[in-house]
Amino acid sequence: MEQVTLYHCPATRSARVLWMLHETVGDAVQVKTIDLYGGAQYSSEFLALNLNHGVPVLEIVWNGGTRQVLIESAAIVAFLADAFPEKALAPPAGGSAERADYLQMLHFSSTWADMMLWQIRAHVDLLPEAQRDPRTVARYRRKFVDEVEPQIAKRLEAHSHICGDRFSAADCVVGHVVIWARGYGLCQDGIFRRYLSVVSKRPAFAKAFADARQFSPEPPPDSPLAARFNG
Repeated sequence: MEQVTLYHCPATRSARVLWMLHETVGDAVQVKTIDLYGGAQYSSEFLALNLNHGVPVLEIVWNGGTRQVLIESAAIVAFLADAFPEKALAPPAGGSAERADYLQMLHFSSTWADMMLWQIRAHVDLLPEAQRDPRTVARYRRKFVDEVEPQIAKRLEAHSHICGDRFSAADCVVGHVVIWARGYGLCQDGIFRRYLSVVSKRPAFAKAFADARQFSPEPPPDSPLAARFNG
């Protein structure tokens, strides 16, 4: 990889990718901040990169000049872990119980858990008032507490990290999910605070979330997002 550029918005899903980039390529990454509340993701230039009008977008220029764009956060995290095996951030590819467990937790957190949090966020902060459904919020809050939290907590009660006593790329996704959940009053038990106190000591974490205070969960009243956001 000759050049790596991340299109990023503080504290969003792109933060988990930025964390992983600092774990692997270090500071050799260009970061372009996208003003999501200002509607920059709907510009023709950005839509040419990601028609789903969201972040992250990782743009890679390979040796020889070939350009590639990746848009799925968990896929990017998994790719980076495998691209830098010397960092030991994932069990080696192949048929092992450790690899299967790692992939399961990486994707469980980025799909099932992520989906519930996104529904909560959309109906609490992002959708126009008339389209918000408190029943949807209550449903997914209940499911998250009853189904997601116990699965993560059980692992963290047995080990310091999500797949054992060693940090892995899956922690970049699970850690971000726990931070996101806590912002909506979920994952409040001490086991989650302890987990975040462990992973947040990593220098790459500190760099990835250095801009987190710039994030506001609710768009400003004059945000053009209200007229464009479609869930």
